[in-house]
Amino acid sequence: MIEISNLTKIYKLSKKQMREQKTKKSIKKAVDNVSLSAKKGELYGLLGPNGAGKTTTLRCVATLLRPTDGAIKVCGNDTIKYPEKVRESIAFLTNEIKLDPQFTPKYMFNFFGKLHGMDDKTINERRELLFKQFGIFDFQDKKIEELSTGMKQKASIAVSLVHDPEVVIFDEPTNGLDIVTARSVTDYLKVLREQGKVVIVSTHIMSEAEKLCDRVGIIINGKKVAEGTIPELLVQTGTKDLEDAFFELYKEYNQEEA
Repeated sequence: MIEISNLTKIYKLSKKQMREQKTKKSIKKAVDNVSLSAKKGELYGLLGPNGAGKTTTLRCVATLLRPTDGAIKVCGNDTIKYPEKVRESIAFLTNEIKLDPQFTPKYMFNFFGKLHGMDDKTINERRELLFKQFGIFDFQDKKIEELSTGMKQKASIAVSLVHDPEVVIFDEPTNGLDIVTARSVTDYLKVLREQGKVVIVSTHIMSEAEKLCDRVGIIINGKKVAEGTIPELLVQTGTKDLEDAFFELYKEYNQEEA
């Protein structure tokens, strides 16, 4: 289970960053007092526009960033006190983390399996299962740089899941993928949910979230503005689909901030 309590993350901006962001403020509150939870056997969607704070939130969960305030527990382990235990229990994937282009999917899979302390037999069994699932076998000995964008993404997903983690955290997992590859990714996320994993994904594609997620949290400008099942959000906003619900919430948020 993932439990996020009053998470706040503040960055100090350099003068160059202040100029680029056209602001006179020297600090940026990327995440502002966000609380949410994701349970076993649940696919939770973190939704919002680009720059809303989704990636920052997930990086804090994955121990890549230290919260400025608040607390996060993953499978009962505090991310600050027990970061190693948290890392053992999660798969974290973002488009900004790339596999080394000079190596092959097979080499990278074996390498990360060893990092997780797995024996050769278990690594081979996991590789056979995941490479078959994602159609990687015919490409497992090619260099990463020679693969298509979709195959690179599928290889990255397989490698991230080598240790069969309890918690799966994917940041924009289908961003930039063709429709066939994207479908294979979302189908496997459903498989992970059926296996009882905790699955949390961020996306700005509302139609994808509507088909995929059991519950969603919507973040705008670092703040959680709504959370619930899709039917609950539709009732709350008086709309007929998630995209319309999001824009209604977005409009309400901007009116309150004005």
